[in-house]
Amino acid sequence: MIQNNYQGALQHPIGTGFNAHSTTTEVIKGIDLTGKVAIVTGGNTGIGLETTKTLAIAGATVIVPARDLAKAEKNLQGIAGVEIAEMDMMDPASIDRFAGSFLSSKRPLHLLINNAGIMWVPLRLDERGIESQLATNYIGQFHLTAKLWPALRQANGARVVNVSSLGHQMSSFDFDDPNFRLRSYETLKAYGQSKTASNLFALELDNRAKAFHVRAYSVHPGSIAGTELAREASVELFQKLGFLNEEGKIRPEVLATLKTIPQGAATTVWAATSSQLSNIGGVYCEDCDIAELLPPDTSHTQQHQSGVQQYALDEQSAKRLWTLTEEMTGIQFTVS
Repeated sequence: MIQNNYQGALQHPIGTGFNAHSTTTEVIKGIDLTGKVAIVTGGNTGIGLETTKTLAIAGATVIVPARDLAKAEKNLQGIAGVEIAEMDMMDPASIDRFAGSFLSSKRPLHLLINNAGIMWVPLRLDERGIESQLATNYIGQFHLTAKLWPALRQANGARVVNVSSLGHQMSSFDFDDPNFRLRSYETLKAYGQSKTASNLFALELDNRAKAFHVRAYSVHPGSIAGTELAREASVELFQKLGFLNEEGKIRPEVLATLKTIPQGAATTVWAATSSQLSNIGGVYCEDCDIAELLPPDTSHTQQHQSGVQQYALDEQSAKRLWTLTEEMTGIQFTVS
């Protein structure tokens, strides 16, 4: 019996009955989360807000760490069962404070949704010299999960969901120069690298944590209308990607593929709660199912419209990245 998803051993659709059009309301139907505790980073905007609402309506207590408390309070107003706390994914001390405060409550953590992320920004470095998309989209996930590990283990049945992206196809992880010190900065490559790292983290975390009844997943939410994620991207960048025409207007064929926010959050909610994944972990999911494993594409020149690249599920890369991340952050994440 296959026990892990290294090299994509478990990476094939299972026929869930859901699809790209399924919504959070559909995938949560019949699921009772009363007594469960969840943390949703970035849970006050976009698909994170929809995820928070869905889990809370199903009965969970949802903690939303946010950089802008006033904005979070405004966006989450009126949702029962939600707690707001301060945290900045780019600030290691802030992550430590949040995690320490949660652990002091002695509560188990049943669901950790690593949803917060940034996209397509200029070259910026955090205080450790880590490129900002890598720091936010992956390093912050690793740091927070490591600090919350005692609460995840205490739950005796927990899930960690990393919100990744089809954008992982833009780049594998560059172990020689992850922070663009030796190469020219390309925001799309930086974004792709950060999402590949998130996939590799879920893969390795699941293999290490499953003995303690903690499973991990990475998910691609889809291309979604109405979020703030690409607020710093230029018109030229969207034209380069083929999303906009020469006049700067969205192409009709692109518009037709965009998901609504409830559709975009559905895969996250499904991965976090579905009994269909009870005995499967470490997989990359999309459209509320396990995604297809793509054939080898070592050139990275061809981006597919779905599926996961093999380099994002490579055992050696996953283990190497874990060690490198411990070195970059000074955080020893021992799963025991």
